[in-house]
Amino acid sequence: MPRALLLENLHPVATEILTDAGFEVVNHTGAMDEDELIAALPGFDVLGIRSKTNVTSRVVAAADDLLAIGCFCIGTNQVDLAAAGQAGVATFNAPFSNTRSVVEIAIADMIALTRRQPEFNRSMHEGVWNKSADGAHEIRGRTLGIVGYGNIGTQLSVLAENLGMSVVFYDTAEKLALGNARRVESLDELLEVADIVTLHVDGRSGNAGLFGARQIARMKPGAVFLNLSRGFVVDVDALRTALGSGHLAGAAIDVFPAEPKKRGDAFESELRGLPNVILTPHTGGSTEEAQESIGRFVANKLRDYSATGSTTLSVNVPNIALERTSGVRRVAHLHHNLPGVLASVNATLAEHGTNIEGQLLATSGDLGYVVTDVGADLVPDAVEALRKMDQTIRVRILD
Repeated sequence: MPRALLLENLHPVATEILTDAGFEVVNHTGAMDEDELIAALPGFDVLGIRSKTNVTSRVVAAADDLLAIGCFCIGTNQVDLAAAGQAGVATFNAPFSNTRSVVEIAIADMIALTRRQPEFNRSMHEGVWNKSADGAHEIRGRTLGIVGYGNIGTQLSVLAENLGMSVVFYDTAEKLALGNARRVESLDELLEVADIVTLHVDGRSGNAGLFGARQIARMKPGAVFLNLSRGFVVDVDALRTALGSGHLAGAAIDVFPAEPKKRGDAFESELRGLPNVILTPHTGGSTEEAQESIGRFVANKLRDYSATGSTTLSVNVPNIALERTSGVRRVAHLHHNLPGVLASVNATLAEHGTNIEGQLLATSGDLGYVVTDVGADLVPDAVEALRKMDQTIRVRILD
C-alpha cells in the first residue's frame, strides 16, 4: 500500500481522494523543519505540503522512498525543484486554484484602506466616535498599479476596471494587457502614477528585496501599498518608516519575511500596532472554496502520477498526459536527457523479449521521460537492466 504524509492542515478532500486511491494517509498539523522531515519521510511515497515546509536538497537526498511532492498552494519556491527532479521526485502545485480568493482580498483591502476602515474600526472599539470624510476616498477613478501580471494580476486588473479604476501594470516578461490596462516600461514609471500599488510577483530568488526604501520613496504621497505575494520581497523597516511619516496612507500585508510554523504560534512584526495597516496571516488564498479546490487538484495529480505515471502540469519533470490502460504493463523511465536513451530502452526491452504496444517520450532541460506500454512478457531481468542504464534516474512499473 502506498503511503502519503500530508502536512500543514490540508483540506480533508486531499485525504479522501488519496485514501480512495489506496493510499495510507498520515496527517500532521503543522510544518516540519529539515531534520523533522528527514526523520519522518522514510516509508512515504508522497509528501503534501503548503508554503511553510521547505524541502531542501538534503531532505530529497535522504528520502529514498519518495516518488512525488504535492505543493498545495501556488508557489513551489519552498522545494528544491532541481534536486527533486534529479532524484526522480515529480513535483506538482496548484497554479490557478486560489487565484480568485487572492484577487477578492486585494479588492477588499484596497477599498478598506482607501476608506480608512482600519482606523475607524479601531476608534469605534475604543469608544471614540470619529465621523469624518477627511482622507477617505472612493477607489473609482483612482489608478491601480499591479506589479506582476500573472494569473492573479490579470484577474485583478479586470475586476478593478469594472470598479471604475484605471490600471497600469509592470512585468519583466512580455504580457498582453487585458481590457484597458496599460503596460508601463519600468517599475519607477508605475510608482509615479499609481494611487494603489499591489505586488503579485512569484517566489523566485531574484525577487528578494524587490521593493525597498528607494521604491517606496518613488510612490505618490498618500498612496496605498499591498503585498500578497512573498514576504521577502519587501523591506519591512522601510515600509514602517513610510507609514509612520505619512508618505503612505496605508498598507495591507498578508506575507512576511519570517512566519510562524503553525496556527497559534506567536507573530512578531515591525508593522504591528500601526493604525493604518491591515495585517493578515498569509490567508490571501485561504478561503474554504480555494482550499477545497487546491486539495482536490493537487491530490488528483498525485493520485494520477502514482497510478498511471501521468506528469501533466508537473513543475520539474517532463510532462506527459497518460490514462489508465488495461491488459498491459507500463514502464515509466525517468532519465538524464542524453542522446540514445530511447534507443537503449527499446534495445533492452527487445533483448529480453518484451513487446512494445505503445510509447511516449518527453524531454525538458536535462531530464527525459519515456513511458512504454508493454505486454505481459515483461520479465524482472528487463526491469533490472533498465535500472542499471547509466542514464536512468528512476524506473517504475505500473500494472
